[in-house]
Amino acid sequence: MNYQNYQSDQVLLCARSSWGLIKITGAERLKYLHNQSTNKFDHLQPGEGCETVFVTSTARTLDLATTYVTEDEVLVIVSPQRREYLLKWLDRFIFPFDKVELTDISAENGLFTLLGEQSDTLLQKLGLNTIIGQPEGSHQLLKIEDIPVRVAVGSDLAIAGYNLIFPIEYGEKLQQKLIENGATLISDRDWEKLRILQGRPAPDKELTEDYNPLEAGLWQTISFDKGCYIGQETIARLNTYNGVKQRLYGIKLSQEVTPPLPVTVAGNKVGVLTSCTVTPDGIFGLAYIKTKAGGVGLKVSVGESMGEIINVPFVKHPD
Repeated sequence: MNYQNYQSDQVLLCARSSWGLIKITGAERLKYLHNQSTNKFDHLQPGEGCETVFVTSTARTLDLATTYVTEDEVLVIVSPQRREYLLKWLDRFIFPFDKVELTDISAENGLFTLLGEQSDTLLQKLGLNTIIGQPEGSHQLLKIEDIPVRVAVGSDLAIAGYNLIFPIEYGEKLQQKLIENGATLISDRDWEKLRILQGRPAPDKELTEDYNPLEAGLWQTISFDKGCYIGQETIARLNTYNGVKQRLYGIKLSQEVTPPLPVTVAGNKVGVLTSCTVTPDGIFGLAYIKTKAGGVGLKVSVGESMGEIINVPFVKHPD
């Protein structure tokens, strides 16, 4: 697989079976999510969705989630290693008279992700034309033959694509149907390589209680005008007073190293390497770098490896 040209003429299919899916129901479900995470939910209509971040009261990151609003529920895709933790954490903020209920529906549902600019062509072959061209986060409950599939615009990476949520018993049949129509199955290891090349932060690596979502470059997931939510005061203060002291970047390395490792310039620590992967096109990683040390183009050392700080498409930082 050519990781640098994945968008050109391929449709990649990743079976994200280990990811979690939480269903939030009840009359106050949107208000609840609005108050518990960084993005704005009170304006969302059925068929719309967004990315959001769950943070602690001091704005330290717990997880980056993808949400889809339907007529009577909100579906929340969460990272594999955060599913049980988030269920317990979110449940703490539901009080006896709140009209909100959380349900873990991971075991009953599967998640496939299509990646690549030719994903539209594949959907056309399957007769799923109504979702093509819709805004990011849009989703529709459609059918592929007799299989009910919620098809959502966006791949959870900065790559054109779609998320497909479906009853787990149809997984093998749906996978075969997608492959027959041009998709190429990739492994979890391939997804991890793409995640790092794209710059999507992951729990226990880039998303920990050592970092906040502004440092992680998740500005697109944060509403600065929606009012109070958990961690809001800290995030607002960091934004208002330019308090972001480190930023997440990509890094190109001369040799493989095992994170976490300090990132140094002339022997002085300027950051930390959080992820590393080896591809046919070179060795790449993700690292938090102190703002005052510099950014893209900075030459650094990481253990025995030399490195250069580079841009990655998923991460957004203000100029």
